[in-house]
Amino acid sequence: MTIKLLSPNLVNQIAAGEVLERPASAVKELVENSIDAGATHVDVVMRDGGRTFLSVTDNGCGMTQAELELAVQRHATSKLPDNDLWNINTLGFRGEALPSIGSVSRLTLTSQKQHAEEAWSLLIEGGQQHTSEPTAFRPGTRIEVRDLFYATPARLKFLKMPATEIQHTLDMLNRLSMATPQVGISLSHDGKTLIDYVAQTTNHTGQLERLKEVMGREFADNSCVVESERDGLKLSGYAGLPTLNRGTGSHMYVFVNGRPVKDKLLNSAVRAAYKDFLAKDRFPFVSLFLDCPPEAVDVNVHPTKSEVRFRDTGSVRGMIVGSIKHALNQAGHRASTTVAQEALGAMSAPAPAYYQPSLKPIPGYTYGATNPAPAPNFHEPSSATPNYGSVAPGSMDFELPSAKTFDTPVADTQQTSYPLGAPCAQVHETYIVAQNEDGIVIVDQHAAHERLVYEEMKRSLQAGHVQTQPLLIPEVVELPTHQLQVLTSKLDDLASFGLVLEPFGNGAVLVREIPCFLEDTNYRQLVTDVADELSEYDASTSLKDKIHEVCSTMACHGSIRSGKKMTPPEMSALLRQMEATPHSGQCNHGRPTYVDLKLKDIEKLFGRR
Repeated sequence: MTIKLLSPNLVNQIAAGEVLERPASAVKELVENSIDAGATHVDVVMRDGGRTFLSVTDNGCGMTQAELELAVQRHATSKLPDNDLWNINTLGFRGEALPSIGSVSRLTLTSQKQHAEEAWSLLIEGGQQHTSEPTAFRPGTRIEVRDLFYATPARLKFLKMPATEIQHTLDMLNRLSMATPQVGISLSHDGKTLIDYVAQTTNHTGQLERLKEVMGREFADNSCVVESERDGLKLSGYAGLPTLNRGTGSHMYVFVNGRPVKDKLLNSAVRAAYKDFLAKDRFPFVSLFLDCPPEAVDVNVHPTKSEVRFRDTGSVRGMIVGSIKHALNQAGHRASTTVAQEALGAMSAPAPAYYQPSLKPIPGYTYGATNPAPAPNFHEPSSATPNYGSVAPGSMDFELPSAKTFDTPVADTQQTSYPLGAPCAQVHETYIVAQNEDGIVIVDQHAAHERLVYEEMKRSLQAGHVQTQPLLIPEVVELPTHQLQVLTSKLDDLASFGLVLEPFGNGAVLVREIPCFLEDTNYRQLVTDVADELSEYDASTSLKDKIHEVCSTMACHGSIRSGKKMTPPEMSALLRQMEATPHSGQCNHGRPTYVDLKLKDIEKLFGRR
């Protein structure tokens, strides 16, 4: 076969196949150009999901006639002044977007240089460039794309429904807007405005305001500040509390030098930071901004620039994991406010249609009044009273029981000033009800104590010593052959956890010593569960690498069980220990350990507000 050069238009179409996956890809390239041009506001308009029409208009620096004609040439760019691919400080730089888009669509560019007297317009249809013409416009640039992929019908067939394409565009614009809060961005589709973000300041206040617009008030109210700087790397942003989580990673946003990326290394580092607090199928809310020297990161490893490669991956990963963990440590025992909102929402669920009581205040009754209306007299017979036989209405003399007759502790007024308040009662021998200054707190005693035991185990292991308790009568535990082999291969590692085992004949192990905080536990079930956990690991995996899984399993066995009666001092001690222990707001699986209900919200449930 004869080797020949491809035509320039075919080369551009091949490049379009790499850069332009869908309409959102075209919008991304054009909006990035607008941001690099110094625009403070960008308007995006789309029709039919971007298939038939999309436009991007900005108030950036604009282009002259010569620059306009040069911009649509392949590999023409203004973003590499020193021709140095290792010194990139812009979002776009490849010089492929405009010629690629023009090769598969009908592309119209209109631009006017700042302080210039006239604007120019240029049309490209399927790669064929027309002559530029003067036109009426204002300073800035507008790029219109009609009939995207009409020149490549095969690619057109792969486009999804308009709603799907718009969702991809929304996600992309949200990411860009989070990285550039100083730029106002709007998107309208088929005449309907979907987003309209106003320009914010570049300080923390402006950044948080933009994050609130994109990720919601819940994230802004339930996140911790992440701030760290090390070896030329700077990490900033916000990490959501573990109890604020989702079933997908769609709310994990990471930016490198202002560029939104979806990088496996960065995402795995975020997941590792939350490893102690979330179940494997739950994902956190985070928005992190990593700034590093341009020479320390390669942003040219992917055509769409969605992935990056770091020179020192270990430092980047360690910085992300350590910074997020430090931020979560500073949060103390906090749990997200969404927990209380969900609980109140469940309690205020609508009643069946046949029972719809009104929650309006009762006429004649003043809530909280010092002199309420007199209670009705049950001893005075009424003419409307029915005949009860031999029992006279006036003889039914009774009194409502006093609150003091209930066998429940009374809140200590000195303890109500604590965040988790003073214990008042234990419900179903599972939940502790406490009263603080502005509401009530409901605590899951098992989940809360499980977290406390877990944190104690980690502290003991980090200190290098775990106090153990020898068993007076060693416990014999029988196991299947495959679990026994895994368990016996990890005996030394288990001993460092305070669980001392030794082989005992065929098919069994002997429990000699246990950690002191696991005194009141079922040793047989504990060893069985640890064996199950170890069986899921690779044979070459060190137990120390899976410390959190094993600690979590052991902590579950050493915690207060549901159904255990607790005395008021025990309940109070548990609450005080929760307040002093980081991460006690969620159990080892990311579920909340307590719900804080404000008095004003409770009053709304009963129609008092």
